Amino acid sequence: MDDALPGTDFYRLDDMLSEEERLARATVRRFVDERVLPIIEGAYRDGRFPMELVPELAALGVLGATIPEEYGGAGASNVIHGLMLGELERGDSAFRSFASVQSDLVMYPIFRYGSEEQKRTWLPRMARGEAIGCFGLTEPDHGSDPGSMATKAEREGETFILNGSKMWITNGSIADVAVVWAKWDGEIRGFLVERGTPGFSSPEMRGKHSLRASVTSELVLQDCRIPAANMLPSARGLKAPLSCLTEARYGIAWGAVGAATMCYETALSYARTRIQFGRPIASFQLVQEKLVSMLTEITKAQLLCLRLGRMMDGGTCTYAHVSLAKRNNVDIALTCARLAREILGANGISDEYPVMRHMNNLESVRTYEGTHDIHTLILGKTITGFPAFR
Repeated sequence: MDDALPGTDFYRLDDMLSEEERLARATVRRFVDERVLPIIEGAYRDGRFPMELVPELAALGVLGATIPEEYGGAGASNVIHGLMLGELERGDSAFRSFASVQSDLVMYPIFRYGSEEQKRTWLPRMARGEAIGCFGLTEPDHGSDPGSMATKAEREGETFILNGSKMWITNGSIADVAVVWAKWDGEIRGFLVERGTPGFSSPEMRGKHSLRASVTSELVLQDCRIPAANMLPSARGLKAPLSCLTEARYGIAWGAVGAATMCYETALSYARTRIQFGRPIASFQLVQEKLVSMLTEITKAQLLCLRLGRMMDGGTCTYAHVSLAKRNNVDIALTCARLAREILGANGISDEYPVMRHMNNLESVRTYEGTHDIHTLILGKTITGFPAFR
């Protein structure tokens, strides 16, 4: 198999990847080219996530890629995980979001904070795509300030009773299990709430202009009674859900580069063949300036991702390092999408091209898993020592 990157690699990052890493990326790229790109515009238009492709995602080892093999995962490195997610978002943010939530926001907390029984029950099934998960942290009145959550848990014998609601939950309406964060005796704890539990519902949220091919839901808990054994025993305090967000933000940093690259390559191809004033628009200085700006930012973002992945694998990465990459890469991806739309002119808004779809999706990616401004404040606190959140 030819596992060389057929697209944008101006600084030859391929030379810094192992054969295994290139092979994993190439495998997911082929899946995106053959299975995602032919259907994604229709799915986006219809507001539908292509659930029929989940078994194929699982077969690629994308779901729970970094989870040890004894629990059904692929036992892959963080770099491989990131390369896979970058290719998925080259197709559409919906696929990377699905895989990120399943892997980093559900399987990761079960693996890190769950009991052995919880790990054996859920992780192998989730790795095979036989069970879907979602992550319930954000609330209608508490987004960037999750520590002020209103969802409560009360202990009653061998059960917990949960009351509250969660908002903007990816995979919520299709999930078999939700990792729900609630306060018990004033401390944030994690709970596994299964589909069909009385008092638990997950209505889908409609009317989105962004992430239309992704399932977004509300979680409603009204006197929802679950077994005490469904609490994640080692998850205590706000640091537990935030550690999950760090994992997901890492994947987003890679994913944003995938979206940016698709926009850049689309604009480059278009500019070479679009004739105005008797010659290709790629020959005009203003168009070249846009393309060079896009390539420059994508190259820097690629280098950020690879270095961050190596730090993750080496155990030297902090949440602030992840914040910098998420903040930068989503920002430049949006800029690339907007420049690509300018190069395509009126055709930039047509679904014959992926640019406007990526641009709309990236507006959500800029907001979720920590807004651009929140990551700015995280980095500001890290470099100055002064917290500016309050």
